[in-house]
Amino acid sequence: MTLGIAWRYITAPKTHGVVSAVSIISVAGVAVATAAIVIVLSVFNGFRHHLNVRLDTLTTDVSVSPARGKTIAVGDSLAEILSEHPAVEFAMPEVKDNALVIAGTKEMPVTLKGVVPSLYPLLTSIDSLLIDGEGVASYGHNEVSAAVGVAQRLGLYSSGDTLLLFAPKRLGRVNMANPAASFISDSIRVSSVFRSMQNEFDENTVICDIATARELFQYEDEATSIELKLKPGADMKRTAKEIGELMGEEYVVKDRIEQQQMNFRMVEIEKWLTFLLLTFILVIASFNIISTLCMIILDKGSALQTLSHLGLTRWRIGNVFWWESILVTLIGAVSGLIIGVGVSLLQEKYGLLKLAGDPESLVIHAYPVRVEWLDLLVTLVPVGVIGLACAWISHAFAMQRVRLKSQG
Repeated sequence: MTLGIAWRYITAPKTHGVVSAVSIISVAGVAVATAAIVIVLSVFNGFRHHLNVRLDTLTTDVSVSPARGKTIAVGDSLAEILSEHPAVEFAMPEVKDNALVIAGTKEMPVTLKGVVPSLYPLLTSIDSLLIDGEGVASYGHNEVSAAVGVAQRLGLYSSGDTLLLFAPKRLGRVNMANPAASFISDSIRVSSVFRSMQNEFDENTVICDIATARELFQYEDEATSIELKLKPGADMKRTAKEIGELMGEEYVVKDRIEQQQMNFRMVEIEKWLTFLLLTFILVIASFNIISTLCMIILDKGSALQTLSHLGLTRWRIGNVFWWESILVTLIGAVSGLIIGVGVSLLQEKYGLLKLAGDPESLVIHAYPVRVEWLDLLVTLVPVGVIGLACAWISHAFAMQRVRLKSQG
């Protein structure tokens, strides 16, 4: 009964036109705030999904590195052992360290990655990222693939250019009389140039054959990490956990997401901070609901007396406006969800809202959007809490008005 009366109060014409206008504004405020939350969360989901897709290019499924020190003493042997795991398709030792590159009169520090040329294209999508030159699998000794940032800074205009690599000797003493003798150098040919659209790779990465890297850094069968390619259908997170338990505390095992944990963490932090800010806006919008219901209670002053004379208790009359508050919040929330999901799906399909900047330099041209249904449930939590709070305030105010009317 109270629910039916509440619905009648919402839909029936009000005595004063301003009350009707404020009622519409209160519903619209909740709808707009709810839609904004859904859209913003969906945009952050889109950025996170896009980041995850980009990680497939040069980040491996699972990486094993030493917990202490720089190298794994028996990298080749450990790679063979790890490749026997049921979920692992193959394992590749990798040597990565800092080096100095000189091209003509230009020089720059780089991160030199020594890989197995026949396996690295299977571990990553490096060959699809080449903008000039041959694939990595065709590398011979003293051939490298340079990132686009290295090529631009050193003025490498085509594959086939020659570079000089320098690395300090790990063994022996420093000759102060001849400092150049304290470095190992190697002349290498640039076989290709790649661009991954990821700053951590594109700025200063040079990829070479692992034999070249070991020769330059004075390693034998050591490796700085073991990179794993998992079999199709293997659970990446669970496999990383299993290998970590087998390897013990001497090694750090990370799946693809954990290797880029900082990037994902920043996206998640920004997402939920924005959610809190929009929730605060929703709280502000809820004041419209309270003021609207108070105006309706005042507008229905004579009706309250009629309900009281018909035998409704103060509590049940309060329940009428309790339900009215719930209905107003529910209408606004459902409308907001429909609008938010609709706008998000349109953006996802048609890319209506474009990113600012030079289209040729952008990786994506429109804001990425990905609707996740769990976020819709999360959005309903603050809406529900706010709706209940408004309902109890309206309930208490209506009971007070009935008491005042009866005393008058």
